Amino acid sequence: MSLLELKEIVAGYSKELDILKGVSLKVSESQITSIIGPNGAGKSTIFKTIFGITRIKKGSIYYAGEEITHYSPNLLLQKGISFVPQGRNVFPLMTVAENLELGAYIKKNSKEIKNKIDYIYSIFPRLESRKNQKAGSLSGGEMQMLEMGRALLLDPKLILLDEPSLGLSPLLAREIFSLIVKINKHNHTAILMVEQNAEQSLRISHYAYVLEEGLNKYEGPAEMIRTDDKVKKLYLGG
Repeated sequence: MSLLELKEIVAGYSKELDILKGVSLKVSESQITSIIGPNGAGKSTIFKTIFGITRIKKGSIYYAGEEITHYSPNLLLQKGISFVPQGRNVFPLMTVAENLELGAYIKKNSKEIKNKIDYIYSIFPRLESRKNQKAGSLSGGEMQMLEMGRALLLDPKLILLDEPSLGLSPLLAREIFSLIVKINKHNHTAILMVEQNAEQSLRISHYAYVLEEGLNKYEGPAEMIRTDDKVKKLYLGG
């Protein structure tokens, strides 16, 4: 069953310019789905469109069978969709623990919040060792872990991950990808991921879409996309 479905989405940042020109995609429950493609293809715009940041001109978005085309970000969070945007979006002058507490702002039960934060520390032990440290002093990889941990606090059924390895060293990027797999397997959380490291993204995904100039170019099981000669030549550097 599809957890998230976009149907023929046309969207952009102004009345004159369409970034997405009829994109359709599905995310199945408990699966990792990747979106790859060249810069400017509209990959990150898909996330902004789902979260109401980008103007939708045509098409519909469904989540768990319910139309959510024009839902507010706050309502989407309550429905079970978390978004980890591109870049490092932590509160730098607050501690790691305080950043996590803020991530649970729609939860009211303090015991439940504490238990969830303890669970986040079990997944990201590096965060626990730095829980009293200012978030702004963390490394890029640790900030990404903090953002992912914050997204998990709301028990999402779906996480949107925008460029999780952006700016990280190869070693830290591999650690982040391993954590994405761990979250998917242990929590059965569906993940929709945009990632420039297409090769690695496809290796950990179940299904994939290739976007070009705001349109679906290819789609299929991730391993099939990864080994397709046309895709390798055009998008994977070989």
